[in-house]
Amino acid sequence: MKKQFNPASIPLTQYLFFTGKGGVGKTSAACATALTLADSGKKVLLVSTDPASNLQDVFSMELTGSGVAIPEAPNLVVANLDPIQAAAEYRESVIAPYRGKLPDSVLANMEEQLSGSCTVEIAAFNEFSNFITDPAMKERYHHIIFDTAPTGHTLRMLQLPSAWSNFISESTHGASCLGQLSGLEQRKDVYKNAVAALTDAKKTTLVLVSRPEYVPLKEAVNNQILVINGVLAEFDDAISESLYKKQQNALTGMPDTLKILPEFDIPLRAYNIMGLNNIRSLLTSDEYKLNPAQLMDTAIPTLGTVIEDLHQSGKKVIFTMGKGGVGKTTIAAAIALGLAGKGAKVHLTTTDPAAHLNYVIAEHPNISVSHIDEHAELAKYKEEVLQKARETMSVDDLAYVEEDLRSPCTQEIAVFRAFAQIVERAENEVVVIDTAPTGHTLLLLDSTQSYHREIQRSQGDIPESVKKLLPRLRNAAETEVIIVALAETTPVYEAMRLEGDLARAGIHSKWWVINSSLFAAAPSNRLLRAKASNEIEWINKVNAHSNGHYAVIPWHPEEMNEQALQTIIQ
Repeated sequence: MKKQFNPASIPLTQYLFFTGKGGVGKTSAACATALTLADSGKKVLLVSTDPASNLQDVFSMELTGSGVAIPEAPNLVVANLDPIQAAAEYRESVIAPYRGKLPDSVLANMEEQLSGSCTVEIAAFNEFSNFITDPAMKERYHHIIFDTAPTGHTLRMLQLPSAWSNFISESTHGASCLGQLSGLEQRKDVYKNAVAALTDAKKTTLVLVSRPEYVPLKEAVNNQILVINGVLAEFDDAISESLYKKQQNALTGMPDTLKILPEFDIPLRAYNIMGLNNIRSLLTSDEYKLNPAQLMDTAIPTLGTVIEDLHQSGKKVIFTMGKGGVGKTTIAAAIALGLAGKGAKVHLTTTDPAAHLNYVIAEHPNISVSHIDEHAELAKYKEEVLQKARETMSVDDLAYVEEDLRSPCTQEIAVFRAFAQIVERAENEVVVIDTAPTGHTLLLLDSTQSYHREIQRSQGDIPESVKKLLPRLRNAAETEVIIVALAETTPVYEAMRLEGDLARAGIHSKWWVINSSLFAAAPSNRLLRAKASNEIEWINKVNAHSNGHYAVIPWHPEEMNEQALQTIIQ
């Protein structure tokens, strides 16, 4: 039986890790938990390792990496680690010994290997492992709460046995994530103790926020609870009724692996979680106050404006890019439909199941659809890499390569190779793709191509289709990346990071699309009206950031089909 989440009434371990997809409310839930426990008399340390952390805004005060006491909550100390800065310092510590000794091209390759999300995550783990293993911290605090947990991939990587030093110093493979381990040998004992604490059910609880479809940490952390954030309890208009039914259907269809976990709800709130009063209220009450902010634009731009620009500018390769759950596939399908309606021959490619897209877009004379099976492409790519590795590597070294192949970078590269073959169709038609590679992946592929003679990488040869694709993606006259986000804090900041990642790789991006906007849907329900008013600042932020090159799509109650898509491309 589900209960409302109240950490003061739940048996909790000393270490609590909040994890989940971007934008689900991890920070809000972590802050509310920390404050509730502190108000109950517990000594609490809250630590954020989120690169887009807004803890300083939440608590309305400057924070540091070592921790700041919150005056209005005497038992609470908050630390705001900066993993981006930590990653930069870590990267320099690894590369510095080689400056002046290796060619600049090799150093550039090393820097790129250490520029991905895996480096940021390991640098963050490097920082917060001190909080886990410090005996003084253990004695000082009843609970240490971490906003953003390490992935299962990172934990497994740090658990790999024995020959770190030999592998790192002798291997010339330049593996996409294992290169991040160089320079960490001296902290092996710290990591061993930290990982042991994380995997001890008596010491650590993993709090899964919202409905993650797949949780890598499930393989590593034994004590877990599920918190469903943003649950609508009642309805009184068409939009709130549709949202209620949509949520209930999603909860009913939750994977069985999540249904077995102890489950708790946090009600949908109208306000942004800023300031101690709102943090305290998150788990207890709501006030439906309208945000007085006004839109910078007098009218909300629609997706039709974006489609017309893509058509007039003659773009041949169009990616939709954003974090999971923001609606990349929907936007890609809408763009394909809009361009086809203007007479263009369009090929729509997705990693969504083909059957789903066939439902969204019925047979259309100007649209062809293909589906890339991520699992099949990843399996094929892994086998190619391992087959090569087995020719020269020991069993111990193979274990490192096998773990490296579990990284997000590996899946991106595997799927990207398949996309590259399809993009060649852009010679004769417009190709719309619902997943874009990150700039880091592009630079890894590019550096592998350029410096293959200096560094024999473990990732296999780059196909000709990929070699031709990289210059094409950098050609702004031919390629466009559409940034897709929601009108909320985390999705917008994460989209900005992705955009910056692409910019490093020289990839052009002009348009932003804000999807599923309650503000644009104009609900009459008091709660949803108040919540919609809080989207305005993020719509304005995207407007300013994109120099007015943006569109807003209203929240839609049903699954998208062709008729629904037609309504958003007008």
